[in-house]
Amino acid sequence: MNKNIINFIATIIIAYVLSLFMGWYSVMIASIITAFLIPLKRFTVFLVPFLAIFILWVVLSYLMGSSNDFILGERIADLLSLNGNVYLLLIITGLVGGIASGVAAIFGKQLSVLNTKA
Repeated sequence: MNKNIINFIATIIIAYVLSLFMGWYSVMIASIITAFLIPLKRFTVFLVPFLAIFILWVVLSYLMGSSNDFILGERIADLLSLNGNVYLLLIITGLVGGIASGVAAIFGKQLSVLNTKA
């Protein structure tokens, strides 16, 4: 299989498992681990974990919100001046998680490069 696909799947699995025991920052730890163990090249170092966590967070947020008809999501969307648009809130949630994950993956890649030079 392609390294991008392996990294994508591994990031989702590790992030989901870690999120059962840790806070939101578990996605960054998962991205660091996968970027260190499965090094990617150029922009894919950021893009693959970004997409993995973006999809994971949007799906999990949708599943959690749909169980109560997005009551809390609508209130949070009102607080963030999104006019109660829950779907825009889901996209913003995914973007925040994806950016955090992508930046952490760049750090993991740099740790991998540093480890090979030492």
